[in-house]
Amino acid sequence: KVHYPGLPSHPQHATAKRQMAMYGGMLSFEVKNESMAMAVAGAVSTIRRATSLGGTETLIEHRASIEPPERRTSPPGLLRMSAGLEDADDLI
Repeated sequence: KVHYPGLPSHPQHATAKRQMAMYGGMLSFEVKNESMAMAVAGAVSTIRRATSLGGTETLIEHRASIEPPERRTSPPGLLRMSAGLEDADDLI
């Protein structure tokens, strides 16, 4: 499942369309479970793992793994990503 306000299927797409000229480079997606999310985050080579998003390079974060277990709010299979300034062909 992909969470991105630029997709017509996103629940807040209409709001994003009104408020944004473009939809930006932040998105999140869910995979089956936490172990798969960690495997995906660990397997990427050009994309850097991070605990915070917003640099000039493309970053990926598994939020649930840095949240304290007693206060975990992120789904275990959720990965957040911010697209950086690299050439798209380098990322795909």
